[in-house]
Amino acid sequence: MFQRIAILALLLLLPLSAARIKLYMKGGGDLIVTEYRIEEDRVHYYSTERSQWEVIPLELIDMERTREEERKAAAWREEREAENRAIRQEERRARTELHDVPLEDGVYFLDGDKVAPVPQSDVVLNGSKKRAFLQVIAPVPVLPGKTTVDLEGKESKFAVAEARPMFYVRLEKISRMGVLRMRDKKDGRRAQVIEKLKATGESFEEQDDVELFRQQLAPSVYKVWPVEPLAPGEYAVYEYTPGEADIRIWDFSYGGGTTAPAPQPAAP
Repeated sequence: MFQRIAILALLLLLPLSAARIKLYMKGGGDLIVTEYRIEEDRVHYYSTERSQWEVIPLELIDMERTREEERKAAAWREEREAENRAIRQEERRARTELHDVPLEDGVYFLDGDKVAPVPQSDVVLNGSKKRAFLQVIAPVPVLPGKTTVDLEGKESKFAVAEARPMFYVRLEKISRMGVLRMRDKKDGRRAQVIEKLKATGESFEEQDDVELFRQQLAPSVYKVWPVEPLAPGEYAVYEYTPGEADIRIWDFSYGGGTTAPAPQPAAP
């Protein structure tokens, strides 16, 4: 954002500092000038090429085209100035919003004018609480085949009433971050499936992602919200490093907690 503002500022300064204007000739070509004035049947102009005042008969200048191009240039500058003002206003608003985000790492739900922390969820890997606990201490190597990442219980204890809830995410380490929809399973909810190829050792993560708007308020601080209203169901904000099986989850429920059915494995 800051780089974009700097570029726009530079673009706005260039026309002002150089003040270059094209006087279009009726016979073709143009004169590059910094300013001009019309006096009776003559055009007095300051030549950028020779750095001096010169005079040319008015009848040789295509004033209609010259003025039209001047109007276009003025409109372009006005557009850029408006865009620059909008970016600066958004930057000021983002700085103001940043004061509302707690300093501790975590995910926070924007509930009206209040900010509520979303509890981090305990995950279950391949149905094993012990394996999930070990992963908190140090990432557990993923064996070839499929590893499932689940949450216990059919519904989250953290419920939101908005169909397009907004969250602040402040995490010192962010690799891949988003919002996913949970898949329903008999004794809980499925967040992610990790498949590791035996031949290459590559890992691929699969989850039901929600399309999001993302706004960076500061390094490692984001504001995220769904592009489209959520369907009732179970969801989670997540962060993980691809290939590391280290997903972190902050689950929430919207509209009664109806989860999508978990995909069934293909028949052999």
